[in-house]
Amino acid sequence: MNIYHVWCDLKAGVSDVDFSERVASYLARLKSSGVIGGWRLMRRKLGLGPAELGEFHIMIEVADLAQLDAAFAAVASRTEPIESLHFAVNSLVRNARFALYRDFPDAVRHRGEEKF
Repeated sequence: MNIYHVWCDLKAGVSDVDFSERVASYLARLKSSGVIGGWRLMRRKLGLGPAELGEFHIMIEVADLAQLDAAFAAVASRTEPIESLHFAVNSLVRNARFALYRDFPDAVRHRGEEKF
């Protein structure tokens, strides 16, 4: 499993509930299209966490890099309805940060065996 992480803050005056509803609409569409496996939206609690990562954290699960590439391609197509759903989220945030992590050890990691 690979997890694409997004950390962000909301622009001034943006409703946290409105943001969460827009994220849900956008990512539910990607999931129903099969280009992501799942997702979670989280909010920093009690101010704990590095300020530079932002108040909100989105985790998007993909099986592999091929599925992530399919998700990027779907969004980059800028076709409807995904374009409007992506814009509805993206227009509300600032200070976005991104990362990609994988489960470890995973199926590609071998211990003590030469493969190449």
